[in-house]
Amino acid sequence: MSYVVEMLNIRKEFPGIVANDNISLSLKKGEIHALLGENGAGKSTLMGVLFGMYQPERGIIKVREKEVRITNPNVANQLGIGMVHQHFKLVENFTVTENIILGSEPLKGLVLDIDKAAKRIEELSKHYGLNVDPYAKIEDISVGMQQRVEIMKMLYREAEVLIFDEPTAVLTPAEIDELMKIMRNLIKEGKSIIIITHKLKEIKAVADRCTVIRRGKSIGTVNVAETSEESLAEMMVGRHVNFKVDKKESTPGDTVLKIDSVSAKNNRKVMALKDFSLEVRRGEIVGIAGVDGNGQSELVEAITGLRKVESGNILINGEDITNAPIRHRIEKGIGHIPEDRHKRGLVLDYRLDSNMVLEVYNKRPFAKNGLLNFGEIRAYAENIFKNFDVRSGEGGASLARTLSGGNQQKAIIGREIELDPDLLIAVQPTRGLDVGSIEYIHKRLIEHRDKGKAVLLVSLELDEVLKLSDRIAIINNGELVGIVQASETNENEVGLMMAGISKERSV
Repeated sequence: MSYVVEMLNIRKEFPGIVANDNISLSLKKGEIHALLGENGAGKSTLMGVLFGMYQPERGIIKVREKEVRITNPNVANQLGIGMVHQHFKLVENFTVTENIILGSEPLKGLVLDIDKAAKRIEELSKHYGLNVDPYAKIEDISVGMQQRVEIMKMLYREAEVLIFDEPTAVLTPAEIDELMKIMRNLIKEGKSIIIITHKLKEIKAVADRCTVIRRGKSIGTVNVAETSEESLAEMMVGRHVNFKVDKKESTPGDTVLKIDSVSAKNNRKVMALKDFSLEVRRGEIVGIAGVDGNGQSELVEAITGLRKVESGNILINGEDITNAPIRHRIEKGIGHIPEDRHKRGLVLDYRLDSNMVLEVYNKRPFAKNGLLNFGEIRAYAENIFKNFDVRSGEGGASLARTLSGGNQQKAIIGREIELDPDLLIAVQPTRGLDVGSIEYIHKRLIEHRDKGKAVLLVSLELDEVLKLSDRIAIINNGELVGIVQASETNENEVGLMMAGISKERSV
């Protein structure tokens, strides 16, 4: 059997952690091979080794049966290996074409031949069904489109082996279907794909084989068609996973959050939230369902103080906070798990323990007379890491940017729940988390509700909204389409409302 890529007995260490412990993986030509594992299991590291971002301590890599040394990503590109990273590597204010040709610019004499490149990009785009506009600026296109630009980058460089790192973490359900189509097209054209993921549904939908790694060790490779989601989950986390959410009927109390006819503009100065009203009471989880980009972000930013409200009012426990400063909102009991963990959730170059007290570092016991008490900060942070299973090489001393995406997410969720806020705003709380962690976070959100707190859940995962919420508010184009009881609705009905088809009865 000939393989396009073989990774044999790879070992990769970082300070305090063995990320890859003797892992082997082989990729057949023309297959989609899934790499499955929990957050921090070592998936991205292993692919980083294949893409030349890391040098392994041990092990060999063969490409088309020849042993190779991949000293950096340029070598990987020359060997026909391309990678789409979890956090895209694009220059925001460049056009699509400029981003794609960066590093392999076509010259006409000494002049950059942009039009020739744009033409080739248009042809590739048509051929693979990518529908990318070569002249659009990155900052003006959706995340899903940006991902296609990353795919085009690989195709433009004639990559034969394509690595996708958590490609669906940032996509809407419709975009995920599109991506799956694109992947099948790529395989038809003779490409081979490795997809890093922990979404079992997607593995079942597109992958041929799947290699599972747990805590840096290889658990085995299976044929996807013959393996159930349950057994994949068990291989991945080493125990049985409950896919259902256990919760009792909610008993809502007083109103914590009252949004009264709020309107807000987006960054392009267009009204993105129009006359939106909603109440969230103690002891309930209200889910917001909508296709990405329909005003959810603006709504959350208006409540948290990150965006100016044009008209209307926001009240917390009866107090008007429409124009209150952010710190005042935090002190009034608003916790916020943000959508973008890098931009809004963490200071990436701070230590992890410092990140755990960002909202309270100026209060006792963490500060006294303007001096920080690092012992208290460390103890407080350690407690969060223990409770939320946050894994990092050097504990609280690790810089936030060195953690895997999933561990960064768990740290943020732990920090916000630890504040015990009256209103917890959870935006995409399980984005990029594996099934074991999702199960745990869901439990904690329901516990928070059961303590008589209010939870506002904003998620693009429709089944998550349906499972966790007591009531669901559907938003379309910045307007409230309607509110339904979660126990009396289904994916189909909510999906129709998300498309803007309003429903007669609301509660």
